[in-house]
Amino acid sequence: MKKSNLFRLILALMLVLMLSLVACNKSDDTASKDKGGDKTEQKESGDGKKGDDKESDLPKHEEVLSQFSQTASNTGEPLEDGELNFGLVSNDPFKGTLNWNFYSGAPDAEVIRWFDESLLGMDGDFLYDQTGPATFEHDESGKVFTFKLREGIKWHDGEPLTVEDWVFAHEVIAHPDYTGVRFDETLRNIEGIEEYHNGEAETISGLEIIDDHTLKMTFKEATPSLLAGGIWTYALPKHIFKDIPVKDMESSDAVRKNPIGIGPYKVESIVPGESVVYTRNEDYWRGRPALAKVTLKVVAPSTVAKALETGEVDMVDSFSADQYPDNKNMENVEWLASIANSYNYIGFKLGEWDFDKKEVKPDPNKKMADPALRQAMAHAIDGDAIGEKFYNNIYWGANSLIDPGHRLYYDHTWEGFDYDLDKANKILDEAGYTERDADGFRKTPDGEELVINFAGMDRGDDISEPLAQYYLQQWKEIGLNVQLIDGRLLTFEDFYDRVGNGTDQDDPNIDVYAGGWGTGSNVDPSGLYGRKAKFNFTRYASEENDRLLAEGLSEKSFDLDYRRDVYKQWHELMIKDVPAFAILYRLDLTPVNKRVTNYSVDPDSDIELYQIGVTEEEPIKAK
Repeated sequence: MKKSNLFRLILALMLVLMLSLVACNKSDDTASKDKGGDKTEQKESGDGKKGDDKESDLPKHEEVLSQFSQTASNTGEPLEDGELNFGLVSNDPFKGTLNWNFYSGAPDAEVIRWFDESLLGMDGDFLYDQTGPATFEHDESGKVFTFKLREGIKWHDGEPLTVEDWVFAHEVIAHPDYTGVRFDETLRNIEGIEEYHNGEAETISGLEIIDDHTLKMTFKEATPSLLAGGIWTYALPKHIFKDIPVKDMESSDAVRKNPIGIGPYKVESIVPGESVVYTRNEDYWRGRPALAKVTLKVVAPSTVAKALETGEVDMVDSFSADQYPDNKNMENVEWLASIANSYNYIGFKLGEWDFDKKEVKPDPNKKMADPALRQAMAHAIDGDAIGEKFYNNIYWGANSLIDPGHRLYYDHTWEGFDYDLDKANKILDEAGYTERDADGFRKTPDGEELVINFAGMDRGDDISEPLAQYYLQQWKEIGLNVQLIDGRLLTFEDFYDRVGNGTDQDDPNIDVYAGGWGTGSNVDPSGLYGRKAKFNFTRYASEENDRLLAEGLSEKSFDLDYRRDVYKQWHELMIKDVPAFAILYRLDLTPVNKRVTNYSVDPDSDIELYQIGVTEEEPIKAK
């Protein structure tokens, strides 16, 4: 065995033991959530100072965030032709699907955002506003929107942006040969798009081009999500893609090698999977970008701290919480943080994807079909202990599949799955999992052997392996024999291909998996848990789930209190049916070189990407 592998194995065993001891030694008082606000344990804050060992008056997510600033303190005037180096933290190359209409992974999205952008602006509560390339109004019914593109916006090749490019994006996504994942409930709400998709119409009747800069969109249903992430807001340059067959677009040079957009920077060169060089878009519609050049490069998690320390990169898209304690006093960077629109979760495979109907197909005979089994497994996991021991309290225990980044809807008082091994064992006993094999593992209520195959992802850090081992150990504590599929963690690409993001059938041997979702701006859960959502990797569906998801998009849900109540009911359904359960919420840590100016991660900030600059020619290095 290689020395590095041996080290990781020893570290895994040590961390699992530590975490198990912490979890098992919790008192009854601290094992459950305080309904008035979570209890605060002594910890180090972002400035290295010790927090007070007392109860916090803040919800946990606000308490954790309060340790950090959200806006860079450098407010100096940017250099005229400054250059910035950006680190995309990953062990793997970025996939290179560099177009909003086709991408599916967060690394590609990070590459795209520098050169292309949404046609609609959005405020800190994820509500569309009038600050983007297009303004809008809607009629009294809430079904008819009229959009006006600002004059003079151009694609990077000089061609004017028109609403025809926006319509064309919809036509591509709705085309039966489309290879991406965007044809979801959001798009299906457009009048006539289903008929177009089915080949019954040559155009989408709900998209009416008034002139080059005016587009009327008519929706089947007026829903509150139409004002909060429920409109597809990315154009596709028709003059480039019109001669490319839809089935070939995703793999075309226009996506992979020569992407263009309307954003503040142009793609100058790409080293596939490794780096991108951007140059200033002098014709950017908001104004001249502050930076002359941006270089994005993939940086391994194991070397990202060194890259920041030496000034190799000025900022990164993410920084692992496990590395934060050793680097929080890095003198050449400032630590910013924001509440991530994401959560880590455990998902249970409850069916398969029906490629003909393009919807999930639940299978009542699946190994994990019994909700009691799933509930017990959820009660065996201690999210707060994981956040403390693995993630230095930058992550914390989650209570819902609706994350705290959606502050209009999230409620920290909702009851989730409290950590309770006694409760987990009782649930299994009452459900009939009482008979055990020679090794002490529970059998099915029918007396059959029960071996559960678990898929986890190797993220290239020191946490992946011990965290996976912790899950297995905790489930062993309640008598369940859970094994890593193939006896190992999977790479990013392999994981998602086998769990459900590939073009072939889901791997039928996977029973349980550990994933993570970036939830985006739209609180509507149907894109992840709806019957027609390809991203519904659990393959769960039920009539009650259909009803509540539809109700959350109904006209009644324009009433904010009503919609909040709907999502509370949906949350309670997820606790009962548990197709998946959230484990962790987190902060996005953003270390920023102190030469960077005009930068903020505050969702309420009005600082835009094009305004980011640098105040010194060379990055500041740690001494």
